[in-house]
Amino acid sequence: MSRFDPHPPTLAPVSLDALVTALRAAGEDTRLRVLALLAEGELNVSDLTEILGQSQPRISRHLKLMAEAGLIERHREGAWAFFRIAERTPAGALARDLAERLDPADPVVAADKARLAAVRQARSEAAQTYFNRHAVEWDRIRSLHAADDEVEAAVLAAVGDKPIRALLDLGTGTGRMLALLAPRAARAVGVDSNHAMLAVARANMELAGIRGAELRQGDIYAPPVERGAFDLVVVHQVLHFLEDPPRALREASALLAPGGRLIVVDFAPHGLEFLREAHAHRRLGFAREQMEAWLAEAGLDALSYGELRAPGDEPDRLTVSLWVACDRRVITDIIPRASQEVA
Repeated sequence: MSRFDPHPPTLAPVSLDALVTALRAAGEDTRLRVLALLAEGELNVSDLTEILGQSQPRISRHLKLMAEAGLIERHREGAWAFFRIAERTPAGALARDLAERLDPADPVVAADKARLAAVRQARSEAAQTYFNRHAVEWDRIRSLHAADDEVEAAVLAAVGDKPIRALLDLGTGTGRMLALLAPRAARAVGVDSNHAMLAVARANMELAGIRGAELRQGDIYAPPVERGAFDLVVVHQVLHFLEDPPRALREASALLAPGGRLIVVDFAPHGLEFLREAHAHRRLGFAREQMEAWLAEAGLDALSYGELRAPGDEPDRLTVSLWVACDRRVITDIIPRASQEVA
């Protein structure tokens, strides 16, 4: 199980009226069963209908009542709506406390959890099918640059030991960076525009034992998250797909809390035109000077730069570049202001 635990250990104070409303909304057997399921991670109406064996309109009514009471929260993902226990409200803390007090050996609760496991297994198989369809093309690109574990080690080194209060992975894809960094974060959010990729990411979070990560469908130019709320934002192998990378960096900057850090991982300039033609790469890498100029325009100070070069001398190898930048309103002292060759 991941060390990722975004939930405070104590319940925040709540007004009498709000507490009565929350208790009334939770005080029904189906709704308590829903809360127990959502305590394990986000689910959609279809998942809950399958697990609980109740009609979609009935489940939707229960969800609406609990959402209005602040026990749970809802977010859209294309035509789907996903629900989770509210993370930052007193009612949400109460909902999680109630769910955790349910006896896991209770026959109804245990049966629900068994059906939840079956739903997750089906989801994982569907995600794996999608992944397998694209695995050959992804593996071909991976073979051209430094190994993923080397890149991940460099990212972890750039993050350092400072606790992460709120992490945002923009363009999360299969959730690789999210799974890597979520165990260090009090809150972890991944955003991607592609519903199928989010399904893969959701399955990967479950395989990694990470239950609290938030996954949202949204545009990188208008991410569906709070501005000024994240002390670490990661943009990993995303910018080369975009028409307007500087705009994405400005949006990422606006999401940082004062002194927050942005980590950008992408390719150095290269001439592999087949990536543009076959894999929708808009940009064939980024020069260090260009990226740092864009970061400055976004209100960020570049703190460090590193490169990971693929082994071998073949001309068709890709170099991975890693930039760390900081919101200039408050300069952290975690990473020295210097160029660092990480490989």
